Amino acid sequence: MLVERLTELGLTDLREREILATHTLRSMGITFNHYQDKGLKEKIFPFDVIPRIVPKSEWDRIEKGLIQRITALNLFIADLYGEGKILRDGIVPEEVIRTSKYFTLQCVGLKPPGGVWCHISGMDLVRGGDGTLYVLEDNLRTPSGVSYVLGSREVLKKSLPQLFEKYAIRPVGDYPSRLLETLMSVAPEGCSQPTVAVMTPGSYNSAYFEHSFLAQQMGVELVEGRDLVVVNDYVMMRTTRGLQRVDVIYRRVDDEFLDPREFRADSMLGVAGIMDSYRKGKVSIVNAPGTGVADDKVVYAYVPRIIRYYLNEEPILNNVPTYLCSEPESLAYVREHLAELVVKPAGESGGYGVVIGPKATKAELAELLTRIEADPRNYIAQPVLALSRVPTLLDTGIEGRHVDLRPFVLSGKNQTWVLPGGLTRVALRKGSLIVNSSQGGGSKDTWVLQEDLPC
Repeated sequence: MLVERLTELGLTDLREREILATHTLRSMGITFNHYQDKGLKEKIFPFDVIPRIVPKSEWDRIEKGLIQRITALNLFIADLYGEGKILRDGIVPEEVIRTSKYFTLQCVGLKPPGGVWCHISGMDLVRGGDGTLYVLEDNLRTPSGVSYVLGSREVLKKSLPQLFEKYAIRPVGDYPSRLLETLMSVAPEGCSQPTVAVMTPGSYNSAYFEHSFLAQQMGVELVEGRDLVVVNDYVMMRTTRGLQRVDVIYRRVDDEFLDPREFRADSMLGVAGIMDSYRKGKVSIVNAPGTGVADDKVVYAYVPRIIRYYLNEEPILNNVPTYLCSEPESLAYVREHLAELVVKPAGESGGYGVVIGPKATKAELAELLTRIEADPRNYIAQPVLALSRVPTLLDTGIEGRHVDLRPFVLSGKNQTWVLPGGLTRVALRKGSLIVNSSQGGGSKDTWVLQEDLPC
């Protein structure tokens, strides 16, 4: 049993191995860039050496639920930019889509290669105090964190190899090959040997390590917008041997910076004309522009209806109960119970703008209510979940800390695959529910067992 193995090691030995793990992370370059008052700072994502274990039976259900969810969301995005049947049928209010900051008019009528809009997604899962597993958020634009999943497994194997002796654990190391396979599956029509590239905003981006890591692991080029140019409708990459055609671009650049001709004219990160090349089927962009409309936290509230509408199935994984402040009845409830709720802005990510009612002051709640009433469409509210806790190594010993789980799903042409486990993020601060790395969170290796065994 894992507990017995950890007990045999003792706290002193565990702390020494945690120090070894930290040094290994640094030597591997597994870092993220964090903006502070004094500028950009490179940091190591704090790593806890005690793994999180997910039983096979539980993972099987999670996997089915994630595939169901992303299948429905891909159909939803295609419908929104196509016929709009779900809006005409009143399942999702047209006003919700029209006012979403992520709905992209430039994508109306587009048909992505392979028919896939969201190729790479990361859904955040949490377990409530009642033991129920909930989907907390859908991340469908440029979800990050998979490099920490792969790095954490390698680090733990080096620092605590004896923990792997008694367990049959599903591997995660084939993610880069699976990702490359997914990217190549959606190459433009008639492309037998597609050239793939990872497009990064540059070294100052918080997830730059991940961009370079994935490019290196897949054996493809890492490029910035300035390395690319559109010639005769094709996207070309500047190389020492001249221009080379690029067929599939895994872009980690947000929509608004992707093409200065169609989005922000002042963007220095994108490629002029890339959207026109995309429309003409000369290049594949992953994830497709416009995918973020299903990332909107207000749209999230409608996902159970979306699943029923497109798949005629009940959701396998539940949403957290959600109050839309744009609805008068829900807004009245939020006003009355603000001190008991978690309030989130619809268009933010990374935990920014989130207010946890029970931890906020009266002044903070009053100021929050003012913001909500000024722009109710931009806010949702949810009950404070008593997130599950897992054993975590701290300076004071082994204590329980709140966690979430971000599994990663790859959706290619006629294929969907879920990385076993995913990124377990842990709130290292006592009592904290915020697990984001930018706000003091850390990570754990996540073990999905091949067979259900006592832990």
